Amino acid sequence: MNRINQLFQDKKSNILSIYYTAGFPDLDDTLKIAEELERAGADMLEIGFPYSDPVADGPVIQASSKQSLDSGMDLNLLFKQLKDLRTKVNIPVLLMGYVNPMLQFGVENFCKACAEVGVDGCIVPDLPMVEFEEFYKGIFEKYNLSNIFLVTPQTSEERIHKIDALTTGFIYLVSSAATTGKNLQLSQTTDDYFARIAQMNLKNPTMIGFGINNKSTFDKACQYANGAIIGTAFVKVLAEDKSAESIRQFMAEFA
Repeated sequence: MNRINQLFQDKKSNILSIYYTAGFPDLDDTLKIAEELERAGADMLEIGFPYSDPVADGPVIQASSKQSLDSGMDLNLLFKQLKDLRTKVNIPVLLMGYVNPMLQFGVENFCKACAEVGVDGCIVPDLPMVEFEEFYKGIFEKYNLSNIFLVTPQTSEERIHKIDALTTGFIYLVSSAATTGKNLQLSQTTDDYFARIAQMNLKNPTMIGFGINNKSTFDKACQYANGAIIGTAFVKVLAEDKSAESIRQFMAEFA
């Protein structure tokens, strides 16, 4: 059992996962921010490895990715930065990014490096499910890595059940078809979407992301899922003040 499965076994609700971009705001901040987030009460971390064409990301995360890339961040450097991860951080850690850098690095090399530094899983939104199942599922299993699939309001029930069967961690419920950074708006359509997922009795836990930016939207999301993921709102905080006190103040809102 990896750390992701252990988390959902130990804590069934109100799980808080925080996303931030590796190498932002400064190149050597990656591990420091992880440490501060765990101290401040995060249950799980998603560290973004930046890419030049982040199609699912809104302007805030796009800007953080560009700054990180301009500073020299790449996967080789990220894995070097994370070599001491498990001497400093105990909670589950995932890497989130796009398939192109992963393919350039080599999928097996990528998974092996994740296992060596103690990363528990990956979220690669543009990795097609059929390609994962045919070419990469065995590699992920070899290194005990969870691959997290995304579900949107447009995803068919047939595909959701297929995702559920392939999932070994949790299912990422995208709150809307928008990019990251949009505020969560619970319309009747959104309400029906979350209710439809809940009624499917999936075997895996679920986390809601995209548009979770304060205690109110976090609490709303937790009514429908095991927890929620906050990204843009936290990246905004780092852009203004990356101090430990600033991180603690942000996290205190969700306590």
